[in-house]
Amino acid sequence: MEELQAQKTIQEDPNHISLDSLFNETFMSKHSSFKSFAEFLEKGNFQVKTLEDIDNIPDELFDRHVARETDFANWKSMVDKATIE
Repeated sequence: MEELQAQKTIQEDPNHISLDSLFNETFMSKHSSFKSFAEFLEKGNFQVKTLEDIDNIPDELFDRHVARETDFANWKSMVDKATIE
C-alpha cells in the first residue's frame, strides 16, 4: 500500500509530469500540425524517452525544430505555455 501511495505522490508532483501529459493531444493539435509529441519528435528525427534526452539535444537544433513545426519561437516558450495550459 505504501508503494502505491508513493507512486501516486510522484504522479501528482508537478515536477515529475510526463512529456505525454504536458504535451497532450489537445495542446499539440492546437499549436502544431501534430496530434502527439511523439509525432513532433519523429518529424525531427529525435530519439527522446525522457526530459533528459531533450536536454541532450543541442538547443539551437531543437529550437529551430520547435520554431519550424509549432506556434512557438523556441523550446522554452513551448514548455512555458504547456505548463500554463
